[in-house]
Amino acid sequence: MMAIAMVILVPRAEASATRIQEVVSTVPSIADPPDPLEPASSTGLVEFRDVTFGYPGGEHPVLQDLNFDLRPGQTTAIIGGTGSGKTTLLDLVPRFFDVSGGSLLVDGVDVRRQPLERLWSAIGLVPQRAYLFSGTVADNLRFGNEHATDEELWHALEVAQASEFVAAMRGGLQAPIDQGGTNVSGGQRQRLAIARTLVKRPSIYLFDDCFSALDAGTDARLRAALRKETQQSTVVIVAQRVSTIMHADRIIVVDDGRVVGIGTHDELMASCEPYREIVDSQLGEAAVA
Repeated sequence: MMAIAMVILVPRAEASATRIQEVVSTVPSIADPPDPLEPASSTGLVEFRDVTFGYPGGEHPVLQDLNFDLRPGQTTAIIGGTGSGKTTLLDLVPRFFDVSGGSLLVDGVDVRRQPLERLWSAIGLVPQRAYLFSGTVADNLRFGNEHATDEELWHALEVAQASEFVAAMRGGLQAPIDQGGTNVSGGQRQRLAIARTLVKRPSIYLFDDCFSALDAGTDARLRAALRKETQQSTVVIVAQRVSTIMHADRIIVVDDGRVVGIGTHDELMASCEPYREIVDSQLGEAAVA
């Protein structure tokens, strides 16, 4: 029986080893440029210049002819229907993908010419699905800044509306977190991920629909606290809920990979039909009026 089991397992192991070796030996397509160029300053200015992006093998571009700036000291919201390209647009900034056409500049230098570590150090990203690592609350928060003090950690937790539930956990900052954050709720996971980004203090904050698991009251308090904390930074919020982004300095409306409107809430209500349809579907006729 043992011999038969080995006869069955060895070919499977060989096939698995071949696939693993293929993954390990794959050369990443995103790499440091041969002659890297670092920006002269870190202001947080992001510029999209005729940006087009399509996945390899795709029939049509996911994003087309994007032209706009994300400016320091402003909160810019990005909204659109499901599959419109909002998350893909955000993923281009930290160079998870390279643009297919045009150029994307951070601090005046094309991201493809910058050292990856320098580019990533300027960006704090909170993804749709927040992920926590095995360790303590403090360990997770210090991923962005390993030298952060306990006072800085508590301040970030307070801004992220997470200090109350962390203080109630046995051990506080030293409370254990399971791999993936499975021992905390979805909303708590998102708030801890936001606090982790605040500890880093980047010049560019990218929030990818990370307020979705929060109730309306916590959402409002968190956004108010964030505005005070990130006054000098570039803040970009991708959201599904209109209530989350109504008071943003600028709102960019994306439809089918194209920008169809840029302005404040009131300006877009007067000039952008796709935005009015989103507001109508979520807030009803009273909000439209």
